[in-house]
Amino acid sequence: MSTLSVPHPIPPVADDCEQLRKAFSGWGTNEGLIVSILGHRNASQRKIIRETYAETYGEDLLKALNKELTSDFERLVHLWTLETAERDAFLANEATKRWTSSNQVLVEIACTRSSDQLFAARKAYHALHKKSLEEDVAHHTTADFRKLLLPLVSSYRYEGDEVNLTLAKAEAKILHEKISNKAYNDDDLIRIFATRSKAQVNATLNHYKDVFGNDINKDLKAEPTDEFLSLLRSTVKCLTRPERYFEKVVRLSINKRGTDEGALTRVVATRAEIDLKIIADEYQRRNSVPLDRAIVKDTTGDYEKMLLAILGHDDA
Repeated sequence: MSTLSVPHPIPPVADDCEQLRKAFSGWGTNEGLIVSILGHRNASQRKIIRETYAETYGEDLLKALNKELTSDFERLVHLWTLETAERDAFLANEATKRWTSSNQVLVEIACTRSSDQLFAARKAYHALHKKSLEEDVAHHTTADFRKLLLPLVSSYRYEGDEVNLTLAKAEAKILHEKISNKAYNDDDLIRIFATRSKAQVNATLNHYKDVFGNDINKDLKAEPTDEFLSLLRSTVKCLTRPERYFEKVVRLSINKRGTDEGALTRVVATRAEIDLKIIADEYQRRNSVPLDRAIVKDTTGDYEKMLLAILGHDDA
């Protein structure tokens, strides 16, 4: 469920472009005008604004924004203005360049997008960087991390609801056997998570819990400090309960000393038009505080205003 609030009727795209141009003109930048326009346009509308702006003024809107804005506000507006596949390619490229074993961004992109969205991100990556996402993941990761991530980013899963219960029972047994033997990097274990449809994975993990007594992620916490196991748990959550996964990312980004603006920005920009309302509800259920109020407490200035606009809480 989207949190975005779009005015009705929508202003003509030429007017939006003219107003954005005015925001960059004169002494100083009118950040409030940028928030009022881009913070209230959906993906298709933002795409048309960017195309029309380039046709009218001979400049990519993103370049104009990057010249005028700074810091966390600039990054949020930049990610928000990118098309979905471009944004995923941008984030994936950052993740491969700055790879650490605790980085979860590639798992998010591989496991919370549809097969078509992941394929579109791979195509955008190829167009933008003149090489494949798979090539960069293989180059910048090693050992078990490469073994898991490469098939995840290469996957094209069946998207339907049909499941094979016999297969689910057999693969639940395989998973339990491998985890019991601490064979966390086993080929079959990785194959199940990297190739099966999300509906099939859910059926397998439901059977796992029914027969063996534990949620699989509890069994994968046998060694809590193991970074590969942490990535494996994130894989499971992203495939089965993405709203809970993203709620935790947001919670950890703001419920500590010093805000992790990178994580907060990423979740808001990538989930606003998908399930951010559900994530916000989950946040309030778990933390007894509305997400917009937590953001107000933890952020400031134009960055805060843009976050709230995308969340649909401009007056928070």
